[in-house]
Amino acid sequence: MNKVILSGYIGQDCEVKTFDGGGKAVTATLATSYQKKNHLGEYEDATDWHNIKVQNHKANFAEVVLKKGNFVVVWGKLKHREYEDKNGQKKYFTEVVVDELEAVKK
Repeated sequence: MNKVILSGYIGQDCEVKTFDGGGKAVTATLATSYQKKNHLGEYEDATDWHNIKVQNHKANFAEVVLKKGNFVVVWGKLKHREYEDKNGQKKYFTEVVVDELEAVKK
């Protein structure tokens, strides 16, 4: 099963791409926080960053909600891609393709 649930803060305003056929894709970064032990055994805050992507009929809602600083919960699946950059180097990219999105007031 490929299922991801994340909650956190949007790191920057979303980017919107529209396609000739009328489709839309909205991307953003999501910061999730947790505590981990450091080398001294003390707990400290840590943050992971996740690339998220919303497509199709939920893209219009996502365009409004995915603004810097907003707290959201997303449900989706992981997708791994690879591509070559303009220098011919292989690049790898992981994103969460969002099925459900909820804005949360904090």
